Amino acid sequence: MRLIDASRCPYCARVRLALAEKVLDYETVEVDLADRPQWLLELNPPSGRVPVLDDGFTLPESEVIMAYLDERYPERPLLPSEPVERAHARLLVHRFDENLGTDYYAFRRGDPNDLAGKLEMLEVGQSLFADLAYAPWVIRARDMLGVQLPDRIAEWLAKLEQRPSVAAEVAVVRAL
Repeated sequence: MRLIDASRCPYCARVRLALAEKVLDYETVEVDLADRPQWLLELNPPSGRVPVLDDGFTLPESEVIMAYLDERYPERPLLPSEPVERAHARLLVHRFDENLGTDYYAFRRGDPNDLAGKLEMLEVGQSLFADLAYAPWVIRARDMLGVQLPDRIAEWLAKLEQRPSVAAEVAVVRAL
């Protein structure tokens, strides 16, 4: 298995977290997002976005890759066992942009945003799948952008950081 990856990319971090939680071996091919190679544009047209997983076939998009890994390797499940809870976890990730992403990127650009309000309202601690999908942005908001996390979110993240997968991602972010 091979992951086309970029260390600074939070979408790639989602997949790295899922792979670590599943304790799966994989090869990493690091790309420079400022100078995307032509082969990446051919592998994931037309955007050349990362992450891309090669597991005998090519699969882009972090949310899809996480779901694939959970189905393909059911040991150590990321999604809850109950269908309603699984659907809710998927919905949280599907609504990532409106729940956090749009305001995170606006904050990062210095545009008007409600990142503080979105962090206050963020639904966390309900499923590992959704928590792993949101954690890369919360870690980056705290460690790279200097955002003061609401107490509830800081406590959630501190608990999540006890997982080796999340602790490793924090180390990646702090090394950027």
